[in-house]
Amino acid sequence: MASMQPMTVGGDGGNTAAAPGRAAPARTPVDWPATLTTARLTLRPVEQADVPYAVRLWTDPRVRRYLGGPVAADVVRVRERHCAGVPGAFAVVRDEDGAVLGLVVAEADGHDGRTEVSYQFLPEHWGRGYAREAVAAVAGWARGGVRSPVPGVAAVTQRANSRSRRLLDALGAVPAEDFVAWGEPQVLYVFPPTGPAEGGPVR
Repeated sequence: MASMQPMTVGGDGGNTAAAPGRAAPARTPVDWPATLTTARLTLRPVEQADVPYAVRLWTDPRVRRYLGGPVAADVVRVRERHCAGVPGAFAVVRDEDGAVLGLVVAEADGHDGRTEVSYQFLPEHWGRGYAREAVAAVAGWARGGVRSPVPGVAAVTQRANSRSRRLLDALGAVPAEDFVAWGEPQVLYVFPPTGPAEGGPVR
């Protein structure tokens, strides 16, 4: 999974992440609120009812394997109070039964100044193509829905996170930079500037 940056829902890791010590923008220029649809999913702003799912993402050792381990309890308590309604943070909901599968976040001014997409999904939903569907939709939306200093959309993942790297490869993202953060090798991927997104209408 890609990591979540400190200014958002995830805070420090899922599949993509900003470098440690990087100052968060004072204001995230995001066209918000927005809701995206795909063949099987609805991606909508995070609500208070989604907090228990977010807590699982922050504390599950499998989700946090490449993100420095489970988040400390005191940090979780702070995040619980502030995660609902964060601009650019989507709860991924399965249309079939309304289950919350994970979170995908698009933020301005990521690691290299591009819009950065990060994602985390609950383990019981891995391997079914949901992450690919959701991340494609958010990356497509982010091209116009988030305004960053550097044009384009990117994601960062730990080099050892083969599942996340396969997902980014499948979406056509290209490795553009290697760097070290949190003591581990990371890879910056850049999404193609154009191309069909799997998301449906924006509401």
